[in-house]
Parts: sequence; C-alpha cells; structure tokens
Amino acid sequence: MKPISALARPEIGLLPVYNAGLSSDAVKARYGVDHVARLGSNENPDGPSPAVARALVDIATECTNYPDASGRELSHAIAGLVQADPACIVLGNGSENLLEVLCQVFLAPGDRVVTLIPSFGLHEIYPLMMGATVEMVPTTSDMNYDVDAWCTALSRGAKLVFLSNPSNPVGCMLDVDAFRRVIDATPADAILVVDEAYYEYAVHSPGFPDALAELRRRDLHWIVLRTFSKAWGLAGLRAGYGVASSPELAGLLHRVRTPFNVNLAAQKAALAALSDPGHMQASVRRSIQARETMAQALRDMGLFVAPSAGNFLFVDLGRDNGPVAEGLLARGVIVKPWKEKGYERFIRVSIGSQRDNELFLDALRQVLQP
Repeated sequence: MKPISALARPEIGLLPVYNAGLSSDAVKARYGVDHVARLGSNENPDGPSPAVARALVDIATECTNYPDASGRELSHAIAGLVQADPACIVLGNGSENLLEVLCQVFLAPGDRVVTLIPSFGLHEIYPLMMGATVEMVPTTSDMNYDVDAWCTALSRGAKLVFLSNPSNPVGCMLDVDAFRRVIDATPADAILVVDEAYYEYAVHSPGFPDALAELRRRDLHWIVLRTFSKAWGLAGLRAGYGVASSPELAGLLHRVRTPFNVNLAAQKAALAALSDPGHMQASVRRSIQARETMAQALRDMGLFVAPSAGNFLFVDLGRDNGPVAEGLLARGVIVKPWKEKGYERFIRVSIGSQRDNELFLDALRQVLQP
C-alpha cells in the first residue's frame, strides 16, 4: 500500500501551513495564567451589537432546519448597504471562504496570481493549492505599497489579482491615486479581487478610496470582499460577502460554493448586526484611537511600527520574533509572530481592550529588557 502522502495531489505537500495561533484555553493550560489578552487575530474587543445576542436566542427552535441556501434576506440587506444588485452579492463562510471559491473557479495549474508580501497567508495558499504560480510583490522599505512594482508585476499578466486594501498584516493602504494606478495596470482578462476585510476601519483614513465607485467605472472583472468578522464582531460565526462586477461572475461562484456555506446563526447574526450600525461605528472609533495610542507607545520603546489603517499594528522588534512571542505567551498575551521569509522580526498585534493593550505593552517591555 502506498503511503497516504503519495495519494494526495502533489501541490498539497508543498503548501505553507496557515498560522492560526493558539486558543485562549491552550495558553491558560500551558502557562497557568488566569487572563489571556487575545491580540493575535484582529478580533473586535467590544463584541457584536446586543441585537445579535437577541437574534441568536430566537434561533434555538430553528436549528433542525437547513438555512436559506441563497441567503436571500442577508444578500438583499447587503445589497442595500452597498447599493448593488442583489444578484451580484455572494455570501461566504467568512470572506476567506470566497478566496478559496475564487481560486477553485478560475485557477488551473500554471495560471498566474499577483499579491502582496507580507500577505494574508491564504492569498498564497489557495492559489498554490490549485497549482497556480504566485508572484508576491514586496512592500517598500517603510512598509508601504510599492505601486511601481505592482504595475510592473501586472504587466507580466495575471489570472487573479489579490489586492488587500488595507493590507494584512501590515495595515498599509492604497490611496485613491495609487488605487487607480493599480486598476489601470490590471490586465483586461484578469479578475481583480479587492480584499477589504478592514474596510470599516480604513474608511476613516484620509485618502482611502471608494473601491466600488472606482471599479464600477471600469471595464474589468472584479469582486470586492468584506466580512462581518472584524468591525461587526462576528468572527466566531463566520460570515463574509463579495460584491461582484456582474451577476455572471457571482453565478460562477454560486456553482462552486457549498450550498449552505453560511449557517443559520451566521445569517441571523449578520442581519442583526446590520440593524445596529451605531454600535459598530462606536467600536471602530475606539479601536482607531487605541491604535494610535499603542503605536506611539511602541515607537517610544524605539520600535518601528508600520502605518496601519486596520485594527492592528505590524511591529519590527529588531530581533527574532519567536522568543519574544513565547515570552508574551508566558505572560498571558497572544500576538502573531510573522513567519514569512524576511519578516521573522515582526509581530502583528491586534488592538484590544484598554486592559489588554496595557497588558501587552507592559509584557513587551519586560520581554525586551536586556
């Protein structure tokens, strides 16, 4: 009998492993701490609107039934929010599910994908899973988008373009002019995927482009991805969506996505969250203010902090991030040490509650002491 690895597709054994990090319970059990600051996954410390809790109570008697496979009510609510045709809305089990579906629909072995480095790991993993090649365009030395390099990479052709704005893990963003340059450079036969997982935070940054307005004026195939996991506080329920350039593009994704990819609780919770935008907006404002406070505190420690339009910071420790991350875990703080080659000195730290932010800063000072 052949070993199981020999029966798998050859691409699978070569895939990078997505770094999901440790759970709070795992950290408590391993290090014996009572409180854990969860600053590794860009979650919203304020949680969702109280309307979400009320909605989830009401679904207890409905759990025996499958959810609406089309997510009609939620799709129409999102379409109203973004002023789109409901036929152009595609729901996902988080926006990362739609990244996977896009790769399954459009990529064949040898196709070319362009994305950023450092990047959200699945922008690389899913294309490689399909046998595609991935060109990763580095940031500039000050951790901003290198628009000239992007235009050069796109001139060599692409089937899919993964453009995160703002980027994860760095947090840098393309302003209107830079965004237009990248759109202009995108090949006519490519699908442009604009990943706006942190849209609700970035929209408060001066110069942040209205991607939907810009793209609607262009003769391109495109989709803009957003999520309820971050600003809306629903990371544990997994609900994301895409706004596609046409019903035809959306229809192709519907053919491949699993029929019930957004469960009943996620659909009801997302609808409830949308009914209370004030809660989300207040939470975003608090996180932005806390982000700037934390960034200044880190700079006062002599550390380089990349510009961020998200709810997180990318920090150069000036040393290997592994021992630092381990030292933080021992003090009850979870951050994400970056593992991509060339970025092993960086950590990404999410903006949490005031208590957890202060716990992180105090712990980091202790760990960095000579």
